[in-house]
Amino acid sequence: MAMNFHDARNRMSYTTRCVDESWLTCIQKHVHLTGKHAADVGCGGGIYAKGLIEAGAAHVTAVDFSEEMLQGAARNCQGISAINFVHGNAYATGLPSGQFDVLLERALIHHLDRLEEAFQEASRILTSKGIFIIQDRTPEDCLLPGDASHIRGYLFEKYPDLAKVETGRRHEAGKVRAALEANDFKILGEVKLWETREIYPNTEALSQDLLKRTGRSILHQLQDHELQELVDYIQSKLNLQAPIIEKDRWTIWFCENNG
Repeated sequence: MAMNFHDARNRMSYTTRCVDESWLTCIQKHVHLTGKHAADVGCGGGIYAKGLIEAGAAHVTAVDFSEEMLQGAARNCQGISAINFVHGNAYATGLPSGQFDVLLERALIHHLDRLEEAFQEASRILTSKGIFIIQDRTPEDCLLPGDASHIRGYLFEKYPDLAKVETGRRHEAGKVRAALEANDFKILGEVKLWETREIYPNTEALSQDLLKRTGRSILHQLQDHELQELVDYIQSKLNLQAPIIEKDRWTIWFCENNG
């Protein structure tokens, strides 16, 4: 069963992490954020809205299609007056035209069937020459083998059918580039990033995180007994190694709005 983002029980699933330094370094290397007005579409739990502020943005408008996710994000960002929240989606954000210097869509486009339509909306809300940042996994990123850092790879070793689900919802890099170019975005760079997801003191802490399905929508495809079998499999692979520095491989496109 796929994760229900509108279920209140999942409200805080994407609020438990902080942005890693590897992500901040990559973003700041490619985008000048100081004093900029940014939008975070598909903000989930607000982790990266906070990250944009940390990277120098003056203000962030965070958008999500799930009111439950927005409530969790608002709680996560409580006390940060420079972030506001809007209920909308990637095809119809509800945001004004030409008002944002930077737009981030992280871990979003694999939920979208109509990339060109979503990118048209991105072009509309960005200023001329505004920067569009897309971060997601390509099928190639997903199928890298598991190891002591790339925990996600073990999911698909244990359950090959799950790999078909995962790659089936991911867009090839060429398709992303074509949809961007169709909307007059100039691709400034395509970067591969190994982003630290979490550091666990031991395998038990990792196991508990997996069993809660924390921030891992793909794990909602598994029944409880299958998830426990996966955890046992990963523990056997890690052989009680500690600490565990979990990293995920992402592709990031940095684009300039010429529309």
